Amino acid sequence: QLPDPAIEDQGKDYIRPILNQYAAVCVRSPGYGTRTNTVVLVDSEGQVTFTERNMINGDVNQWKTSTYEFKLHT
Repeated sequence: QLPDPAIEDQGKDYIRPILNQYAAVCVRSPGYGTRTNTVVLVDSEGQVTFTERNMINGDVNQWKTSTYEFKLHT
């Protein structure tokens, strides 16, 4: 019968740390990680603010931030 708790628990100790590492908002691990963050804000009048932050040359201490604003067509 499914769901089977015995099957669901298999590998939990192995997979949970991996999921926690790669499901974070900002991932930091050797050879893999977050290089871009994006936020899109839309207000009730259709005004959009799009902000993106990009890592420069893979250096976690150097970021470039770009912001664009525009109005949605109705």
